Amino acid sequence: MGLDTPLIQPLFAFAFTGSVSDDVIAHGAYHFNQTSSSTTTKTITTPAKLYGKDVGAYDDIDVDELLAQLSPEEISMLAKEVDPDDSFLPPSQRTNYECDKEPTGPLDRKKLIDHINKQALETPDRPELEPFVPGVVRGKKWIPPPPPAKLQAADEQIAIDLGDEYEQALSDATQEEIIDLAAILGFHSMMNQDQYHASLLNKGQPVGLGWDGITKSAIPKIFPAEAPNTTDPEETIQRIKSDDSKLVEVNLNNIKTISDEQFDKLFEALKSNTHLEVLSLTNVGLTDRTALMLAGALEQNHALRVLNVETNFISPPVIVTLVKSLLTQMTIEEFRASNQRSQVFGNKIEMEITELVEKNTTLLRLGLHLEFNDARHRVAAHLQRNIDRIRVDKRDGRSSRGSYYRPVRNEEEQELAMSDVEEEPEVEVPPVDYDVEEDPDNVVIRPPPSDDEDM
Repeated sequence: MGLDTPLIQPLFAFAFTGSVSDDVIAHGAYHFNQTSSSTTTKTITTPAKLYGKDVGAYDDIDVDELLAQLSPEEISMLAKEVDPDDSFLPPSQRTNYECDKEPTGPLDRKKLIDHINKQALETPDRPELEPFVPGVVRGKKWIPPPPPAKLQAADEQIAIDLGDEYEQALSDATQEEIIDLAAILGFHSMMNQDQYHASLLNKGQPVGLGWDGITKSAIPKIFPAEAPNTTDPEETIQRIKSDDSKLVEVNLNNIKTISDEQFDKLFEALKSNTHLEVLSLTNVGLTDRTALMLAGALEQNHALRVLNVETNFISPPVIVTLVKSLLTQMTIEEFRASNQRSQVFGNKIEMEITELVEKNTTLLRLGLHLEFNDARHRVAAHLQRNIDRIRVDKRDGRSSRGSYYRPVRNEEEQELAMSDVEEEPEVEVPPVDYDVEEDPDNVVIRPPPSDDEDM
């Protein structure tokens, strides 16, 4: 039984007449005239033929009646030859592959893999036609063709005249000096990492590392794990609330078990505290809600001078609120708030922070990652001016900040204190240059250390 039976031919024809098929187009039934990039016209040139009949003759075929007349063998043959291309059918019913064998048992994946590995190990390798011999080239060795004569002539004509002095210096230079010169000129690809860093640090080249030297991996140093913070938050909150005069610094870093209720008590107690000067809350899980409470406490506290809230979950607008709260009492000298939920603030937020910092006359150090050069330079310049102003005020005997300097005594106390002291001639104080450090994560300005003050 073949495909030429009278019953199967109409079924094949029906499969092709559902739409204009590729088979019909291949026989020249349709001719396409392309008129534009988006519009095509179809013009019938010759009547389409399929199995000796016109395509229109198969339009009124009753498929169910034809299928009812087919035998199981003919239906099976038809299913193998016609691919329905229906994604709703399982692949086993859409392909021509058919296996009539009954399964020998349930699938055991481990046994199947073991059997495949055993077969692979027991199957002998195919013998090579030519055995491998070390050092013997099998076949024809590829030899690169010579470059064109024009390129050879151009290479021969290029000559750089460095002068007798430079030629003699380079010819007499040692390999270490050539490596140092390459590092200075920035030829990183000519040396390895150890040679480059040794040249920059002027340590001398490592022994045995020439141009062909290989950088060996260094064994990392093992440092002991940092001890956990054993500070009791509840006890610390009670001491801050009672305004303990001995509690000057509080470090709650890396304590992630502090609840929101404890933060509320802490910041509420901070409003009336007059002795706490350093508060560090790094990696404690501060959110926007608790940070806003901290901003409210900073507007009332006049003793705190160092605040660190790095590595928390504070959003950029709340960072602006914290910087703005520093303007109320003007006592904070160091404020750090980098590594928050959003690493990039954006131009608008950075400009707001810059304008607020420029209004602050007591801030000396700011730990924030500022992306734009304009904001970073303006902040650095203003912090430098604050340092210069405070140093001048201290030299003249004035106090320009909250708790950082002791309050100046009144005129009567000064006269009593200076009555028994002989007057000394005035000595001009030379101007001091300050170090300005700008790193990608923080903008920090530190003055040089002095004998009577720890900046």
